[in-house]
Amino acid sequence: MGGISSKKSSFRSILEDYAIITVGVFLYTFAWADMMIPNGIASGGLTGACTILNFATGIPVYLSYIVVNTLLILLGTIVLGKGFGFKTLYAIGLSTVGLDILAGMENLYLFFDNKLLLVVVAAIIESIGITFILARGGSTGGTDIVALIVNKFWPVSLGKVFLALDLFIIASVLLIPGKTVEDMVYGYVAMVIFSVFVDWVLLGRNSTWQIMVFSNKYKEIADTVIHDLNRGVTALDAQGWYSGESKKVLLILVRKPELHTITKTVKEIDPSAFVTVSSASTVYGEGFDEMKTGINLKLKKKSYNGNQTEERPADN
Repeated sequence: MGGISSKKSSFRSILEDYAIITVGVFLYTFAWADMMIPNGIASGGLTGACTILNFATGIPVYLSYIVVNTLLILLGTIVLGKGFGFKTLYAIGLSTVGLDILAGMENLYLFFDNKLLLVVVAAIIESIGITFILARGGSTGGTDIVALIVNKFWPVSLGKVFLALDLFIIASVLLIPGKTVEDMVYGYVAMVIFSVFVDWVLLGRNSTWQIMVFSNKYKEIADTVIHDLNRGVTALDAQGWYSGESKKVLLILVRKPELHTITKTVKEIDPSAFVTVSSASTVYGEGFDEMKTGINLKLKKKSYNGNQTEERPADN
């Protein structure tokens, strides 16, 4: 009976994740298709780039969005050497459908007399939608994939890559006849609101978190985290000072999008487990960050064994 109950709970949890991602996608696509695009506003990210392309050529946003995302996913799979989660593929596919359907529902278009107010409201709605998606382990792809590819080879933070891409994308609106610096400023306002809001809610998508689990069911929790969630676990020896009993404490390091899944799994296995979560500023090692020096950078190592000099590529 316990196994059946656990499966039902897990199924409900999956449905809950996809339901929240679906709501997030709706908010995200509504902000673009029914607010920003009809008002001639383009912000950052892949959707912003596709919007600018739409202004210049008339190509539907949803069409260029799915084509570019498909190419980026293929490139990311080749370069990064791994696939992308189904939640991300689901969010990308649903966003494509949403951008298409909502763009055709002109009765939902919103127009404000104050254009700046419209930008602020649209950016907040988009931010809430993206936050829902990221919090449940999904992503809308786009510049996320580009940033991961750049970060793999160069010691540049994801945040700086996002910033550089968004600055370039929004500034390119000036290449379109009829667009002015005012249109560019509106795009930057939306970008800043979006960035601040998402960072404030999620405390950085790429941040790393340290979880410590105190539970008598530590073995079951550790096995589930390793085999089902593909995360490493370290079991630390501990002793309760009051009881004098020897115990095991699980130490788990995860990325921000995985935090919800890990803590939810622990709660499902042992509702009475004691869990602490703290932020880790930087973690180097397999599955996290690595110390990068660039693709072609070489390190000369001299060996004073006779007159010989050895040259080798630097470890990345």
